[in-house]
Amino acid sequence: MMKDFFKSGHPPTLLASFIYFAVSVMVWILVGVLGVYISKDFGLSAAQKGFLVAVPILGGSLVRIPLGFLVDHLGPKKTGLIGQFIVFIPLCGIWLFGSQVQTLLLFAFLLGIAGGGFAVALPLTSRWYPPKHQGTALGIVGAGNGGTALASLFAPSLAEHFGWRNVFGLALIPVAVTFLIFMVLAKESPAQPAPKKLQDYFLILKERDTFWFCLFYGITFGGFVGLASFLGIFFYDQYGLTKVMAGNITALCVFAGSFLRPVGGYLSDRFGGARILSLQLGLVSTLMLAIGSLPSFVLTVLLFFLTMACLGMGSGAVFQLVPLRFQKEIGVMTGIVGAAGGLGGFFLPTFLGLFKQTAGSYGIGFIIFGLTSLTALIALRVVQKGWIFSNCFKLGKQAL
Repeated sequence: MMKDFFKSGHPPTLLASFIYFAVSVMVWILVGVLGVYISKDFGLSAAQKGFLVAVPILGGSLVRIPLGFLVDHLGPKKTGLIGQFIVFIPLCGIWLFGSQVQTLLLFAFLLGIAGGGFAVALPLTSRWYPPKHQGTALGIVGAGNGGTALASLFAPSLAEHFGWRNVFGLALIPVAVTFLIFMVLAKESPAQPAPKKLQDYFLILKERDTFWFCLFYGITFGGFVGLASFLGIFFYDQYGLTKVMAGNITALCVFAGSFLRPVGGYLSDRFGGARILSLQLGLVSTLMLAIGSLPSFVLTVLLFFLTMACLGMGSGAVFQLVPLRFQKEIGVMTGIVGAAGGLGGFFLPTFLGLFKQTAGSYGIGFIIFGLTSLTALIALRVVQKGWIFSNCFKLGKQAL
């Protein structure tokens, strides 16, 4: 099956999309990864820490929709090059002018343009691969979430030696290299559909499935990126780890979710995206309820490792289903669903910080997220019954 997969698409574009997404995500969560250093310098409260971490995620959520439109009108490659070039502005801004918290928040919000890389990399890859390989192809690109692990692993150590603001300056190097790689290797698919009128895209919002996919991705990817940004602060506050050790433990947990996303896509191709997504939502709910009791450090790390793995696989399952349902609108759908994922990632650390400050415990926030995952599972089991009757899902068991 894998031999057929590599023959069916365009491997250089697949590689370029993976690198593009990995570096974009790495840059996107730098504020969260360095949140322990930033909050100490500015004397932030627990609620302010959560909001600081969430601001770039909110920016990334909002920018994904316009990027989705541009992908369908300009093409993913041109849109990606424009987005990657703009990323230089907030990186330079935080590096050179981030000494005031208001200025930092402004550039952190603009750093959300890096989070929009999702709306570029996935459509660019999706259009090269047939329906039977969508889960695998998009799972491989989605493994670019591993950029979060790289940021968590290296950014705290660099901050110890060079200062946290200089880390943003150093990040300009991989961004520049990625720009060149993407420009050389990425290629537009000949199957790219003709652009539609702007008002035509809003017809997608009349589709009920659009909102269900937004909910499921808000839980899976939103949970992943929200926790990836906040776990360093959590481990530092809750268990008294050093800043570097908190980053290393976060990288370990994030690694599981990043590199199991392709597995989720592959299994979805084999057994059905809805089945795999149902399993992951159930597991996430159970694990988060267990984490809500704030057990011992070792057990908490194990539970978070498993949770991030499930969230990564669940994200891969969602984006096995989306291209099957919205193949012609994959650009704008990636933007809309990706924006929902970003919003999930914004709310999670915001509420975790808020509950810590008002109730004195992070546990309540984790329990609420677990119950939300359970609600999403129930909704999925109900709505998937109607998918088999859609013409877009008449691909046999692979679609279910």
